[in-house]
Parts: sequence; structure tokens; C-alpha cells
Amino acid sequence: MKSKMLFREYIWLVNTIWKARKISLADINSKWVRTSMSDGKDLSRTTFNRHKDAIEDIFGIFIKCDASDGYKYYIQNSHALHEDSVQSWMLSTLSVSNVISESMSLQDRILLESVHTADDYFDLLTEAMKKGVRVKVVYRKYEDAPKSYLFAPYCIKLFKPRWYVLGQFERKAEKDESPMRRTGLPKGFIEYFRMFSFDRIQEIELTDEKFEIAPDFSAEEYFQDYYGAMVIDSVKRERVVVRAFGKERFYLNDLPLHETQTIVGQGDDYVDFSVTLRPTMDFFSHLLSRSSQVKVLQPQWLADKIKQMHIDAVERYK
Repeated sequence: MKSKMLFREYIWLVNTIWKARKISLADINSKWVRTSMSDGKDLSRTTFNRHKDAIEDIFGIFIKCDASDGYKYYIQNSHALHEDSVQSWMLSTLSVSNVISESMSLQDRILLESVHTADDYFDLLTEAMKKGVRVKVVYRKYEDAPKSYLFAPYCIKLFKPRWYVLGQFERKAEKDESPMRRTGLPKGFIEYFRMFSFDRIQEIELTDEKFEIAPDFSAEEYFQDYYGAMVIDSVKRERVVVRAFGKERFYLNDLPLHETQTIVGQGDDYVDFSVTLRPTMDFFSHLLSRSSQVKVLQPQWLADKIKQMHIDAVERYK
């Protein structure tokens, strides 16, 4: 069987079990025979087991059977299918790809967002991450001259529609700073991080300089206090309350600003949402993009900043 068809079947199987939460092989087969992939033939247990094993190898998704509940199948590591996980992104991308490939007659009616991929950079950075070696990049910030950096690539992040790499650096601690106490970090040194956008990297090469990633480092936890890819440790984590007016209140309810979002108040034409994060420029920019549809209620310093940014924007039109 062609790989393309196999991937379609893998994706269908994961989605079917995920949506059902728990489902028997008989019910899976019942749904299977109603698809165009089956040609009206049953899904044999042998084929099912092969698919299950392949899904585990390729996607890292574990399909298990609960014998105590009528031998029903379920996704054991369901956290792997969270919205921002690699597995979820891969499945979503492949699902859309499969649909589009079967709908080529509609290709001029299906519009996709362009993403700056820089495949060579992606390959080199993932290779460096697997080997545990630092990379040397020539990077150019806007309006600045290119500059060379040497760092340990800790993780890669996709955000609106750019790829970023989180680089880890080390420097000697100042007199009033406490050095890091971590295996692999030189004595008396402190670590810090910086984000690099793929589209501003001009050159990249792997070095022979090894590094050890902190054993307690979690990419998900590192970014959980932020909106977007901009990370600034000096920005404090705090509660932000935003009032959304009109249709925007429904939009924010369907697509939350942050995983901590909750509804804390509402009126005839508005809803107040609370999020707890570190408000950086990525967050400012998103609030500004919603224009008159949102208003920051607290903290006051953020309300004042967004207000001033709106005033500055109006001044540019005078």
C-alpha cells in the first residue's frame, strides 16, 4: 500500500479514537466501512494492530485497550494531542494535506497562509538539538548590522507564521547575582535565553562544542506565561482583565488569549476575560490589532500603555 494511503488511514484511526474517547474495535470497523478508504471491506484485527504500532512509532501516540471496559481502545497519552503539541500539529497538517490532495479541482479556492520555513535551518537546528552541540549563527536584527552568536539550541517554536529557536547562553555571574547550580554549567556562571527568528538568520553552522540541556527544562512550561514568542524574564507575571465588546466577546470565547483565560464578568454587549501572563510586545500587538473591540481594564499601567499606543497611531494620520 502506498505511504500516502497509509498515512490517511493512520490519521483517520487516531481521530476516530480521539473523538470517541473510548471505542471498541467493532465500532471502529463500523465507522471504517463507511469511509471511501475501506472499499467496503472490514478493518481486520491484524491491520488494526499494524496501524496501531505504526502510529506509536511515527507519532508517539499510544493506543491502548481497556479490558475492564469491554475491550475498548483509547489514547493513553492524550496530553500528546493538546492544541500546541507536535503530534497535534502533525496530525492536523497531514489531515488537511490529505483533503487538499484529493480536491485538486478546488486548489484555487483553498487559500493557505505562507510560513517562512527555512528548511535548511530547521534541519541543522534539530540535528544540533539531537547531538547536543552548540550552533554559531550570523543574525541580523532589523536596522542593525549582522552579528555572530554562539548558543545552545534548546527548543523550536512556531508563532504567527514564523519559526523561532530558543538559544541558551552562559556568562559569569555579577557580584550581586547568584550563580546557577546545575550540572554542566561552569562554576560561577549564570544562564540566560534569547529567541532567534529563522527569517533573520543569515548563516548557521554546527560546532563541536557540546552542551547539556537542563534536566528540569520544559519548553511548554518555559513559554506558558507568555503570549507568543517574545520572552523577557524581567516582565512580571500578572493578572490582566480585558473587556471584549460585540462579536469580539464570542471570538475570544472560542479562541482564548491564553490557557489561563476565564470569564470574570459580563453585560448586555460585553464580556470581561481574565488571563494571567507576562505581558510583552507580542501581547500588546494582539490587543492593538483588535482595535476598538477590546479594552484593558487592569492593570492600569497596561491600560495606559495600550491607550497611548492608540493615540500615537492616530497621530500618524494627522
